[in-house]
Amino acid sequence: MPKEQEVLRFEDREVVITNPGKVFFEAIGATKLDLVRYYAAVAPGALAGAGGRPMALKRFVNGAAGEAFFQKRAPENRPEWLRTVTLSFPSGRTADEIVVDDAAGLAWVVNLGCIDLNPHPVRADDLDHPDELRVDLDPVPGVGWSQIRDVAMVTKESLESVGLVGWPKTSGSRGIHVNVRIERRWTYPEVRRAALAIARDVERRAPDIATSKWWKEERHGVFLDYNQNAKDRTVASAYSVRPLPDARVSTPLSWAEVPTCEAEAFTISTVPARFAELGDPGAGIDAAVGSLEGVLELSRKHEAQGEGDAPWPPNYRKQEGEPPRVQPSRQRRPAEDYATPEAEVEREKNRAAMERRFAAGGGTRPTPTGRRRSNVPVIEISRAKTKAEALEGLERWKVRHPKAAAALEEPDVLVDGMRGRSSLWYRVRVNLTHVPEAERPSQEPLDPDYDPWTEYAFPDRSGQLERAPRTRRSG
Repeated sequence: MPKEQEVLRFEDREVVITNPGKVFFEAIGATKLDLVRYYAAVAPGALAGAGGRPMALKRFVNGAAGEAFFQKRAPENRPEWLRTVTLSFPSGRTADEIVVDDAAGLAWVVNLGCIDLNPHPVRADDLDHPDELRVDLDPVPGVGWSQIRDVAMVTKESLESVGLVGWPKTSGSRGIHVNVRIERRWTYPEVRRAALAIARDVERRAPDIATSKWWKEERHGVFLDYNQNAKDRTVASAYSVRPLPDARVSTPLSWAEVPTCEAEAFTISTVPARFAELGDPGAGIDAAVGSLEGVLELSRKHEAQGEGDAPWPPNYRKQEGEPPRVQPSRQRRPAEDYATPEAEVEREKNRAAMERRFAAGGGTRPTPTGRRRSNVPVIEISRAKTKAEALEGLERWKVRHPKAAAALEEPDVLVDGMRGRSSLWYRVRVNLTHVPEAERPSQEPLDPDYDPWTEYAFPDRSGQLERAPRTRRSG
């Protein structure tokens, strides 16, 4: 029986949509074809955010409720009119990534199962100099939407103070993004440093509701994730549909809309009509190109005041001037002890040992075995393939420790989505600061204790995601 398909025409190009009736959003009944038609309706806005840029493919082949996997290398079976460009990654590897230029390209990637669009902040003709600084407002658990809006408005003030124009949009998930178009003169590390300066300035202006602290156990309010500007990081671009039950959209806003906007108002069902009526509030971004000179001067002032670099993501090599890359709750030595040549040798030794263990296809994974002495009492509860399974482990922990569970506040539960070889896995930790010391449970064996690497015969180094998954173990 032939497979169901529908052929759509975009000017002189045809795109075959396979399984067009497949439901991608069960709660609202939206299908793959509905998703394609949505992107066609908002194509000018979506291309303003993602067009002409290399894009990592985040594929939900079983719909929004299914497990996603990341694909950086462009599929070999692709139309000849679809561009690719070769990117290099922090690991030293390279990959040819998709570049979408038109509505046909949007339809083609959606047919692969891409629900949201995740472009890099560079143009395909200059991969070394970003033209977009991204301010990602990421609330800690328990923070209300009104507080996120307030931090967005403070971000606007901070950007304007250094001569930059911010363009806000809902993230489509829990936060707000503010994008800034910049001249293509600065490297990734310089753009990241500028984003860190903005994060610290917003924190200074609104210390009760905003934070620039990298470690989750130190955060409060809304975190300004400066590391989204590190090389190889991507975020959902303008008009991206997010994999939430209501098919919520990352929607550009005018600044006048921000103080009263509601994230749930923007969905695959409502945004096309809004776009047709109002146009794209972010359409002027390419005409508002700014310089980073002012914000980099602010960064130098921070350095002179003793605020140097801040931690990088864990899959990046240690950077010059970076503080100890260790959670405060696990730091057992003075900071200067982490910056010695001997410490660097030890880090390289540990990385090599991890690679040998992975190359052997086996070995045991270190897991928490006892409570550490720490400044912040954080314990790990679970690691699981899905968020639901990780949270089920948390509920079992609460049953075992009802007094400790009753003392927890919502921000004390730290739920992390971790990138594995090609998909996300989840970790749950608990900050016991609000639990009386005598009632704080010790670290226990993880429940569940998922290892994302055991499914693969020859895993690469932990955290390096550029290579597509190799063969899974059999049996």
